[in-house]
Amino acid sequence: MSASGIRPTPTLLVICVAIGFALSIHSIAGAASAQEVPKFKVDPSWPKELPNNWIMGQVGGMAVDRHDHIWVLQRPGLDTVDELGAAQTPAWSQCCFAAPPVLVFDMQGNLLQSWGGPGEGFDWPKREHGIYVDKDDNVWLSGAGAGDRQILKFKNDGHFLMQIGHPSGDPANSLRTDILGQPAGMEVDSDAHEIYVADGYLNKRVAVFDADKGTFKRMWGAYGNPPNDVDPGIYNPAAPPDQQFRNPVHCVHISRDGLVYVCDRVNNRIQVFTKQGKFVKEFFVRPQTLGIGSVWQFAFSMDENQKYLLVADGENNVIWTLRRDDGAVMGQTGHNGRNAGQFHWVHQVVSDSQGNLYTGEVDTGKRIQKFVLQH
Repeated sequence: MSASGIRPTPTLLVICVAIGFALSIHSIAGAASAQEVPKFKVDPSWPKELPNNWIMGQVGGMAVDRHDHIWVLQRPGLDTVDELGAAQTPAWSQCCFAAPPVLVFDMQGNLLQSWGGPGEGFDWPKREHGIYVDKDDNVWLSGAGAGDRQILKFKNDGHFLMQIGHPSGDPANSLRTDILGQPAGMEVDSDAHEIYVADGYLNKRVAVFDADKGTFKRMWGAYGNPPNDVDPGIYNPAAPPDQQFRNPVHCVHISRDGLVYVCDRVNNRIQVFTKQGKFVKEFFVRPQTLGIGSVWQFAFSMDENQKYLLVADGENNVIWTLRRDDGAVMGQTGHNGRNAGQFHWVHQVVSDSQGNLYTGEVDTGKRIQKFVLQH
């Protein structure tokens, strides 16, 4: 007899085992589902100290190439005198000298190479911003300073290849095809030989050019509308969604399934398009955010279906984990602050092939950090 006085029948035993098995499977599936949301832990030892008594400035752009090398485009022109004490005449202090604009690191934090700055045959930007390395190891750069209306293409050793656009003091004109408008970032569709430009701090559009010849191909604004430069006024979270992008149009990325994702920073949203500029959908990220906006940059998660977007938010100073299907917030990494794993104006985020994240900060943040994917 059982403790209750009821003898379990074979049928009852089978049912109980079946229910227990089902609950176990459900529990395992739930745990697996929970584990799918990526979690990260900062590596406080990354990167290693720069050589040559160099110091890093504001991080305009970051990229990861097919070799898992981390490319950083930083702004030596915005270093302060006290940061460059050793470079003064006479020297004020033991440290430091400005590092070159382009710095390349391996996953262990070693500096592999450096180059960049003004040269013959091209117009180096006044304020370095975007960097992208394509599948052929060509390096693309943009600038968001006054008069920066061009993007540059180099070999990965700094040998100049091509310039699209040119410096200009002309007013914003998002319909012009001969120059850009302080472009923030770019990405190359290598199969189509096209480069997509988030254009930008002055213009309000996505512009697409031939990546080999530099010729203009197409453009669009928010919702796939023709772009215009009308001032929309101050962002109001209670107002209907803006029908145009705001400055800056801060990033553009292409997913493995062929969709184009655009950071509309101050409108606190990511808009999604086909490669021809047809609007597909949009996600809002903490839409009550004021100031300089919540959607600065993002990286796709490294699973096959790119299930998540890791969104750098330089106003709230966190990395949001969004579900790519619907934009639902599944988690966050970091906090406003100066300690390891915290952010001050987190401006860039990129991912290596193992799913680790690398971030870069502007304003007085002036640093890069590595966040290791936790398995």
